[in-house]
Amino acid sequence: MDKFSKEKIDEIAKVVGAEKVEWDTDHYRLKISSKESRRLLVLEIYPSTSLGRKTGAMIVVYAGGAHLQLHNCSGFVCSEELGEVTFVSETGKQISGIVVESDAACSLYSNINRELISSDFTKFGVEVMLSGVALSLAEDILQKDEFDQEE
Repeated sequence: MDKFSKEKIDEIAKVVGAEKVEWDTDHYRLKISSKESRRLLVLEIYPSTSLGRKTGAMIVVYAGGAHLQLHNCSGFVCSEELGEVTFVSETGKQISGIVVESDAACSLYSNINRELISSDFTKFGVEVMLSGVALSLAEDILQKDEFDQEE
């Protein structure tokens, strides 16, 4: 099944409480807002787009004063309990991710060592621990590599 099929987009929209979902030529556009926090966020999901010499999925977030992009998105995890979706991209032994929340908030974690997400978080400072905890939700969808199998 396609990673970003219409059914998967509907699942993402439900988890983040998107008030509007549109298909615009080559991407989905989801509008997420929070009256309580007075925030507005637009999430664009390009299932397949040109990324230089290669083609891949791209996640784009527009939020008050921020424009974030995650190239070569390899997958995502929806958490209804947390009201958030975590999008991840893998490059060798590093991962990056964007977390989009139902209250129109988002976080970006870039070039995190893969081993961090399955480590003992209590051994790290709060700043490092936060990225590991946030991206650990996606651990089950990440590709297993030789490094993972050696441990």
